[in-house]
Amino acid sequence: MSDPRLELLTPQNCQFIFIDQQPQMAFGVQSIDRQALKNNTVGLAKTARVFDVPAIITTVESRSFSGFTYPELLAVFPEAPILERTSMNAWDDQKVRDALARNGRKKIVVSGLWTEVCNMTFALSAMLEGGYEIYMVADASGGTSIDAHKYAMDRMVQVGAVPMTWLQVLLELQRDWARRDTYDAVIDIVKEHCGAYGMGVDYAYTLVHNAPERVAHGPTLAPEVAKAK
Repeated sequence: MSDPRLELLTPQNCQFIFIDQQPQMAFGVQSIDRQALKNNTVGLAKTARVFDVPAIITTVESRSFSGFTYPELLAVFPEAPILERTSMNAWDDQKVRDALARNGRKKIVVSGLWTEVCNMTFALSAMLEGGYEIYMVADASGGTSIDAHKYAMDRMVQVGAVPMTWLQVLLELQRDWARRDTYDAVIDIVKEHCGAYGMGVDYAYTLVHNAPERVAHGPTLAPEVAKAK
């Protein structure tokens, strides 16, 4: 039998979960710059929205400790329910298990805080008890130290979780630059959230493809430059 982890992610075969992307949890993150963490998380969320992939948002102890989910993340999914719980392990909450089951997809793209607690316990439990495949987005997750994040990632990988970056998820779902229905939206995400890569896109549009400056920085691309990669 072939390993299902060899299958590329597609908009039809995966779902996303954002675990406890909350300010108090982010305060404790030391493994990645916190602004980069938020940027990557929002970029990943926009990826789910562009490709119409089901996404779940969970929170833990919002009012007593962790605070509310980043407003930038909620703005991407204004209609999504917030699944509040008390357990460190989101898998322990029946609401979360039911939401995952309703989506009917065995590949789960995971981002969350902290890597060594909420992400790891969820990943191991979902694989063991639910038969899910876990794709752990390392740079949209964070731990309380570099070691905490690293060894949690190592532990998950050792038992079958697949490590990824958020940009890898975006480009794997796009897969083909001839996919016109998502091309412009993907390029907009790249320009807004991908740092040097996004700057390179701006450069290419203006100085290589001669796009007007206002068009290059606007919300959409002119027809004559939309064909450019």
